Amino acid sequence: MATHHGKEGVVTAGGTAVGELTSFTLETTADVVEDTALTDSTKSFVSGRTSFSGTLEMNYDETDSPQQTLTAGTSINFILGPEGNSSGDEIFTGTGIVTGMSINVSLDGITTRSVTFQGTGALTRGTV
Repeated sequence: MATHHGKEGVVTAGGTAVGELTSFTLETTADVVEDTALTDSTKSFVSGRTSFSGTLEMNYDETDSPQQTLTAGTSINFILGPEGNSSGDEIFTGTGIVTGMSINVSLDGITTRSVTFQGTGALTRGTV
C-alpha cells in the first residue's frame, strides 16, 4: 500500500504552479435519482450527473502570478497533483470557476489566502 506525505502535493493554475500552497481539497459528487416503481417494496436509485469542487489554501504572496489570477468569477484550467508531478504520479485535471477568494490576516500569524472553486465539465484522472 502506497502512502504519500502532504508535502508532495502540487497545484498548477493556468499552467503555472501556485506558490506558497499549504493544502488543497478536491471533492467529487454524484447526483442520485430515485427510480422506484409503485409496486416495488424497497426504493431503488440510479446514478445521475457528477460534479466536482475544491479549495486551495496558501500563504499570501502578492508576487505570485497564479495567486493573483485566482479571483472570484475567473475560469481556471488546473492540475491537482496529490502525490506530486513526477513521472507516473496521479493527477486530476479540469476547468473550474473561482467561487470565492478570501485573505485571512491575524495578529500573530501568517497572512493566508483561501480560494474555492466549482468545476465545470469533466474532471479527468490520469498520470504525469
